[in-house]
Amino acid sequence: MSSPNGTISDAFVFFGASGDLAYKQIFPALYGLVRDEGLDIPITGVARTEWTLDEFKKRAEDSVKAHGGDVKDEAFKKLLSLLHYVPGDYADPKVFAELRKQLGDAKSPLHYLAIPPFLFSEVAGQLANSGCADNARLVVEKPFGRDRQSAQELSDILDKYFPEKHIFRIDHYLGKEPVQNILYTRFANSIFEPLWNRNHVRSIQITMAENFGVQDRGAFYDGAGAIRDVLQNHMLQILASLTMDPPTGQEHEAIRDRKASLLKSVRPLDAHHVVRGQYQGYQKVPGVRPGSTVETYAAAKLFIDSWRWEGVPIFIRTGKCLPVTVAEAVVQFKKPPRETFGEIEAIGCGHMRFRIQPDVAIALGTRVKVPGDRMIGDDVELVLTRQPGVDKPPYQRLLGDAMDGISDLFTRQDIVDAEWRIVENVLDNVTPLYAYEPDTWGPSEAEQLFGSDGRWLNPSPK
Repeated sequence: MSSPNGTISDAFVFFGASGDLAYKQIFPALYGLVRDEGLDIPITGVARTEWTLDEFKKRAEDSVKAHGGDVKDEAFKKLLSLLHYVPGDYADPKVFAELRKQLGDAKSPLHYLAIPPFLFSEVAGQLANSGCADNARLVVEKPFGRDRQSAQELSDILDKYFPEKHIFRIDHYLGKEPVQNILYTRFANSIFEPLWNRNHVRSIQITMAENFGVQDRGAFYDGAGAIRDVLQNHMLQILASLTMDPPTGQEHEAIRDRKASLLKSVRPLDAHHVVRGQYQGYQKVPGVRPGSTVETYAAAKLFIDSWRWEGVPIFIRTGKCLPVTVAEAVVQFKKPPRETFGEIEAIGCGHMRFRIQPDVAIALGTRVKVPGDRMIGDDVELVLTRQPGVDKPPYQRLLGDAMDGISDLFTRQDIVDAEWRIVENVLDNVTPLYAYEPDTWGPSEAEQLFGSDGRWLNPSPK
């Protein structure tokens, strides 16, 4: 592994080490880095939980075992040998003095704030005051604010202690292999680029559906909703990958520059182009406020104000308690200029489909002749598919990149600002909220977003 600026992190610190994110993602990612990439640097957990080091190691063992790791192999034994633990309150300078002591000779640590954003200022300041921030990198988890203003305020806080180039904002979706495959397929195959514009594309649809509800996340979800939780970040990142211009040059910022440029050209949403829904039964979930108007479904119609995409409608939707759990994007091509064989073409023919989860697939929809004397056809898909089991887990990929100083798969402040600019006019209760039954495709009002531009293409389970 090599870093673009020549510095590889020589220690890893994660705050919130006793929390849910550490259990579900960070420990398995660290185990994978040790096993697959030979990670061999001190790893220090910091949390308010008053554990001993042995108790902290037991937490790591439980996590790795629960996520399919082999706790009897040499890689896990190596991981245990790297672990350190510092308990205490984040407001206590003694905690950070102890952390500085634990870091020893480390000169370029990576600090991961797996904690709520309201604690960022406290922890970042303590890191700076204790000398732990010197030449250090900082990883922060979304949400990056609740709106455009709070996102900027959060950035201003972090900028006091860390330069922008040392701040790595994790959106785990960017670490998924199939999301990266969108970019690769577009720009590694010259046959697609001539078609990828308003002259040949009729519309674009992006769907991220889940067949379950908010489960035990009622209190968290009721403070966010579908637009903040998914649409503003994951879905706009997929949109950017689908529609950005080719990156130029070999600089590590080239892809992020193109994404930023694209997102800055997306027209801000208004109430006429958004439909919000809430599944029946949501308000019975523990933690959800009585009478809550938080959306569990959101659909939107967007436009990109650029020469390449002028006039091409883009439809995106996300929701819980829908019929299937799936994420995919479909680029629909325009019909031929005339009906050569006198047929009425099906609306779904002539498309390219990128399946992101649960399986990975790229499909080309086309129309082929039905055997026989008549010149009539049928819509078929040519599908390249594989199961995602061989993919590197997103957090393993992202943490490894952050340690190497590779920022391609992390979002940047100007990108975050552009995303909030797109949705800021439709946050909270500014549009009607429609009820929908679980196991349906959301409120029927979402069909009205299309007008004469088609209809939703509902993904199949496979």
